[in-house]
Amino acid sequence: MVDYLRRYADRLGVEVRTRTRVVGVERDGGGFRVTTGDGRCIGAAGIVAAAGAFGNPLLPALPGQNGFAGEVVHAADYRSPEPYASKRIVVVGAGNTAVQVGYELAEVAQVTLASRRPVQFLAQARDGRDVHHWLTSTGFDRLPAAGLIHYVGGTLVLDGGRYRKALESGYLARRAMFAALEGEAVVWADGTREKVDAVLLATGYRPSLDCLKALGALDADGMPLHSGGLSVTHPGLVYLGLEFQRSFASNTLRGVSRDAEHVVGPLVAHVRKAQIAAGL
Repeated sequence: MVDYLRRYADRLGVEVRTRTRVVGVERDGGGFRVTTGDGRCIGAAGIVAAAGAFGNPLLPALPGQNGFAGEVVHAADYRSPEPYASKRIVVVGAGNTAVQVGYELAEVAQVTLASRRPVQFLAQARDGRDVHHWLTSTGFDRLPAAGLIHYVGGTLVLDGGRYRKALESGYLARRAMFAALEGEAVVWADGTREKVDAVLLATGYRPSLDCLKALGALDADGMPLHSGGLSVTHPGLVYLGLEFQRSFASNTLRGVSRDAEHVVGPLVAHVRKAQIAAGL
């Protein structure tokens, strides 16, 4: 897959600037002015915001966190279980990351999953085929975002059986989400206190689009204002890779190409209109 992506980039025939962070995007006449982290400015007739949905860790505000004596870390910064050996860890979340990291940590530490809802499992394989095969072949990948609420009732953990077994056997414990952090302890929903060394947040991500904040393209929560990937605030600005942008597979390599086809037409039309207005 890595080789494929490298070959794809090589044959695009465009300038690729790696290790270049965009820190701001502003209107510039009928186009945009992009500012990079090294202070350079790049003019653009159109913008494709394709930073994806997994570059900005979501860090919820936990009651009592400022006075908590232990460590609070997001799963994005987790690398291995060794630093947590023999410690008491609470992993917050009920998705794949929470369960998989919790399972790995349980080999060396005492671990509890804390979540608002019980963990729900989905078999990784059925009839000898991986679940991603079925998502593609059944057309589920293409279901429009508006209709997914009828099929996706919450977070599902893909499992070949070992994670479910770990929870059922007690190897990996799970409790309802704690009420607060207090000193060296978590305060569980039933009021009991338990000393904890670290809280690991497997609480997901948000799109990494802070560079568009000053432009006025985001809502109060930092989410893009768009319809199917087309900005509703700025013509010439489009998005790719957002979760449920247009379908279940929008933020995957399986689905992003269909969304690209959807947004590129209006984007090209905008650029051509700008060129005509400029006499080009």
